[in-house]
Amino acid sequence: MPRLVDHEVRRRQITGAVRRVIVGGGLESVTFQSVAAEAGISVRLVQYYFGTKKEFLLATHRSVMNDVGDRLTQRWAALGEDATPRDAIRAVLTELLPLDDRRHEEVIVLGAFNTAAISGQGITADETLAAPRALVAIIVDQLERAHRLDRPADRASPALGLDAALIGAAIGGLAQGMLTGYATAQSAVELVDHLLDRMLVPKADNRTG
Repeated sequence: MPRLVDHEVRRRQITGAVRRVIVGGGLESVTFQSVAAEAGISVRLVQYYFGTKKEFLLATHRSVMNDVGDRLTQRWAALGEDATPRDAIRAVLTELLPLDDRRHEEVIVLGAFNTAAISGQGITADETLAAPRALVAIIVDQLERAHRLDRPADRASPALGLDAALIGAAIGGLAQGMLTGYATAQSAVELVDHLLDRMLVPKADNRTG
């Protein structure tokens, strides 16, 4: 009896190979041939599942974001319903740092896509902006929650959106900087904590002057 093929498993095999090729040689090293060789399958099979290079590149980008999303869901579930906004944001931010081999690979891959969007290597910013926009939306939601807990009678400031964008930009820069030794795992987490301490100052602790 012929063996049934799980098509989703096969697609994951191919996008996993794309990730490894990117880590080893950058986005420019990704071809049907290099991906097939890395996956241990034929070029024809890669073409069967993904008709163009752009298709498997975007599928790879989605697979990275899906993996991050799955881990965040697990992290939030572990935090429980009583988690503070700070705890929730911290969980998101630390999950985006290259603190282990898996996340290290993801940061390299996402950085390669960002470079491709900037340099016009067949990937546009619009095709990869969903993830950073979703990150900012998550942070905004938690900052607004923190505001409601601290100042329930006051209306949330529109500046919370700017704060969330700054946090998102900071974590992206820190993640990429860690790849070149800008920060160690320990110092990166310390920077995240310092950033959140600065951004989530209770009203009673605010100082002027």
